[in-house]
Amino acid sequence: MRPPTEMFVFLLSLFAPAVLYSMNNIPALQKPLGMLGLGMVVLGSVVLLVLLTVRHKQNIDPLFYVFAEFSFTCLMALTNALEQDGFIRGFMGFYVKMGEPHLSTAHSVLMCYWDGVVHFVVFLLIIRRMFKGKSYRELGLLWAGSSIASQLVLIPGTVVGKYGSSIGPAFLKNIPFFLVPFWAASLLLSRPRAMPIVPADEVAAEQRKSLFSRPVDALLSVAALAAVAFTVFRGFVVLDCPLDACFTYLYQYEPYLKDPVSFPRVMMLVYLFYALPLLAACVYGLSRPGCSWMLDWTLLFAGGVTQTQWCHIGASLHRRTPFTYRVPADKWWSVVVLNGLYFAIPILLALRCHANTAYFMKPVAKGQANAEKKKN
Repeated sequence: MRPPTEMFVFLLSLFAPAVLYSMNNIPALQKPLGMLGLGMVVLGSVVLLVLLTVRHKQNIDPLFYVFAEFSFTCLMALTNALEQDGFIRGFMGFYVKMGEPHLSTAHSVLMCYWDGVVHFVVFLLIIRRMFKGKSYRELGLLWAGSSIASQLVLIPGTVVGKYGSSIGPAFLKNIPFFLVPFWAASLLLSRPRAMPIVPADEVAAEQRKSLFSRPVDALLSVAALAAVAFTVFRGFVVLDCPLDACFTYLYQYEPYLKDPVSFPRVMMLVYLFYALPLLAACVYGLSRPGCSWMLDWTLLFAGGVTQTQWCHIGASLHRRTPFTYRVPADKWWSVVVLNGLYFAIPILLALRCHANTAYFMKPVAKGQANAEKKKN
């Protein structure tokens, strides 16, 4: 009896720390191009082993190879996080120093924890569902949103921040990690969405309700508008707006926004140019029936904001962030609550959309609803 495929992927991923240990301790591998070359060889070997494992299966989903490969790198990320926080030693020292020094920052440590725990678990769940013939579209979109947002902050933040002058060949490995999630998201979005069966008259009745007769949606709309205002405000803060409110917030509440690593600055700009339009679109989708795109885009949005807010909140409190850029002790609760609410709003939007999908289904013509009612 063959073990489950997700178990094989899990066991294969456990070899990731051994690869990092070898890279860190074998002198022949301690060259910038050598590290990049070894990384490519290792990732290629993982793909080959995965191909050999599923060669007896037919109609393999192409995304399986992506998730299996990324599962391996998740354990690499977790190894880095554990070493930077002092739990282990001897795995990442040389690579971080000569390959990607930005991996020692608080933002990268929190990002690695997210990859090594959240993304790793999601990959195993997806692979399990994939080989049981079950849909994994929602989980896949959550991961895609999370991964895209992570790279949108990591790559520009590294280039324009204090580590921009230390970029070496090893940094090129981030390119596929940036491009592949876009391809995966487009592939998932092109697949049919599993929708519950709702009678046409119920859909029509739900879609006739105004926003004020749907208190949950009304509250979510207000929360989304508040998030829009907070997004604009913090965007102005990192753009050095001279208003007294921006100055006060920067120096008394979130000094982390001016950390020279530039990750928080880039993150606020990503929110300003990407999260803000999505929040506005969600307000529109909650007020106009039949916006079926809400079912997918709220998942992508939730994945992206939860990942970035995890990194932002955690890094602003982490010991690897210089003390002068950490959240002041007397403002700790207010900053955490504000960021926690910003973290929660996309999740609540996604839960709302999937808890009752009738409002977001395509509008049903009145005649069709009446015909179905008579038929039943």
